[in-house]
Amino acid sequence: MVAEETPVTLAYNGVSHAVMMASPVDLEDFAVGFSLTEGLISHADAVTAVTVVRYSRGIELQIETSAKVASDARRRRLSGRSGCGICGMADVEEVLRELPHVNSDTCFTVAAISRAVRELGAQQPLNDATGAVHAAGWANAAGAVSLVREDVGRHNALDKLVGAMARATIDARDGFVVLTSRGSFELVQKVAILGASLVATVSAPTGLAVQIAIDTGITLAGFARDGRVTVYAHPERVRA
Repeated sequence: MVAEETPVTLAYNGVSHAVMMASPVDLEDFAVGFSLTEGLISHADAVTAVTVVRYSRGIELQIETSAKVASDARRRRLSGRSGCGICGMADVEEVLRELPHVNSDTCFTVAAISRAVRELGAQQPLNDATGAVHAAGWANAAGAVSLVREDVGRHNALDKLVGAMARATIDARDGFVVLTSRGSFELVQKVAILGASLVATVSAPTGLAVQIAIDTGITLAGFARDGRVTVYAHPERVRA
């Protein structure tokens, strides 16, 4: 089996906003999560309906919202590749946008992070079949993973997770995010918008991701595998 990679158009109230290359699963979650992390809506209830329309050469998500969101200021000019979460942005201000600051006194153990990585690896049916997709998971403070979303794009997987959590009204302050990818800066941005205080990745973070994590109050953990973890930002939340 091989992983599908499909053009997915996101259209708001009849106006096309972006075309992203994504795995054609959990698309309702993707619609809500993308809308939230792009700053197009402030809460999930603003999306009143999502219709998935499949064409021969792609998919359109017809998103109905209670307010106009697809303004020229935020509309993507280019298609978003599966490996890039910022394709189509027109200027630096759109890429390095102002983010909320995460405030949380919740602490996590290395054992909980390690458990989450193990459980995430066991809940990836699409990757088990193809070996070609990323996953984003939500774990409680003890490291038990209760929600996983997969996609060929690491940023899409996280958007799907954000959307699934928002639709299920899961409080982001009660746990942390675990990712199968490296810690790129756009993932930290999305976690800041979600409001989670810790994100753990199985690979290394980038320098910009570390700086954004420091600035937004997020604990950023990398190389979370084989029972170890390296903490790059706000280590006070991680206990041995």
